Amino acid sequence: MGSIVAIVGRPNVGKSTFFNRLIQRREAIVDAVSGVTRDRHYGKSDWNGREFSLIDTGGYVVGSDDIFEAEIDKQVELAIDEADAIIFMVDVESGVTGMDEDVAKLLRKVNKPVFLVVNKVDNAKRAEDAVEFYALGLGEYFTVASINGSGTGELLDALVEALPEKEDRDEAELPRFAVVGRPNAGKSSFINALIGEERYIVTDIAGTTRDAIDTKYNRFGFEFNLVDTAGIRRKSKVKEDLEFYSVMRSVRAIEHCDVCLLVFDATRGFDGQVQNIFWLAERNRKGIVILVNKWDLVEKDHKSVKDYEKAIRKQIEPFTDVPIVFISALTKQRIYKAIETAVEVYKNRSKKIKTSKLNEVLLPIIERYPPPAYKGKYVKIKYIMQLPTPQPQFAFFCNLPQYVKEPYKRFLENKLRDKFGFTGVPISIYMRKK
Repeated sequence: MGSIVAIVGRPNVGKSTFFNRLIQRREAIVDAVSGVTRDRHYGKSDWNGREFSLIDTGGYVVGSDDIFEAEIDKQVELAIDEADAIIFMVDVESGVTGMDEDVAKLLRKVNKPVFLVVNKVDNAKRAEDAVEFYALGLGEYFTVASINGSGTGELLDALVEALPEKEDRDEAELPRFAVVGRPNAGKSSFINALIGEERYIVTDIAGTTRDAIDTKYNRFGFEFNLVDTAGIRRKSKVKEDLEFYSVMRSVRAIEHCDVCLLVFDATRGFDGQVQNIFWLAERNRKGIVILVNKWDLVEKDHKSVKDYEKAIRKQIEPFTDVPIVFISALTKQRIYKAIETAVEVYKNRSKKIKTSKLNEVLLPIIERYPPPAYKGKYVKIKYIMQLPTPQPQFAFFCNLPQYVKEPYKRFLENKLRDKFGFTGVPISIYMRKK
């Protein structure tokens, strides 16, 4: 289970630089998903083998300083609600400001680990100046210089130490399906349609949902847990901050599930925020089913399923092997199909393929279409195995792993999908030295 760490603090103290530093280290190790990291404010990091998600709250607030006063409090409250640990960043150059004091006041009441981090400490004089931050009443602090990374090691040691221990998932535990999507996409209506009772109150105020709820279902002969990001939410925060809020909620739900049911509103299209949630699930290597809700409203405009589906696949390249189900939560159209598809994706994600079978099927293909020679050197792939991880990862053993480039890895991935059926599931491919 991933832990979530939020970075809070007023503008311009260096939160983003620090955030980028921490996720870059990880992105570099894991050979980042080809292409760009789609969401600047969310990333995964790991330290000493402990993996955690990092959220930079700074990127979500746009506006002048006075708007900021109110916004920052809300962000901190959200971070307090959602994160397992909080990094509160301040800046030694400007010393303690009124806004820092406001944030500290909120954080002093929290019973989660809070790390006060004084940034831009890059010489002895500044290390002395940092002492004034004791005044915030948060106890010990860490000094760092996010520009060159000094001090981050000690901070990360303390941070991973404080994160909740990983829960070992019980083998017999039920598959967990999370229903995610933007506010008002119809997540609650979809769940109501499934369980056939108004357990969740569905209203039209955006963001009425509050807490993830786990419901155990035994319906249509499948048993599964539904991790629902719907629930009731404090009304005071309804209007503002929805983007940030729904990203925070989605992060948590996605971290804790096996398969994501991504619901979006057909009348509003597969827009940027829906895509962000999609890439979030993909980066977390979760199974994905895309549910196009309110299809009955679009159908009237004579849009064909084929064209609509093609447009979505274009937007999720290169990971296009994802099931897309057109549903209507209102008329209950194809909601059973949605769950059935999620069960298939779950099975695909936990599929283990015998080493002998992998080699028997793939080696002849690789022989016919070997990796392109690089600088006159020929790559020979000798042997393939699936790694013993919860999601599909494959190691290809060869003489020159460093010469196998992205396009060829994609070719291998497509062959694996083609021959063994991994629809809806991200696959990781590693080239290893034989």
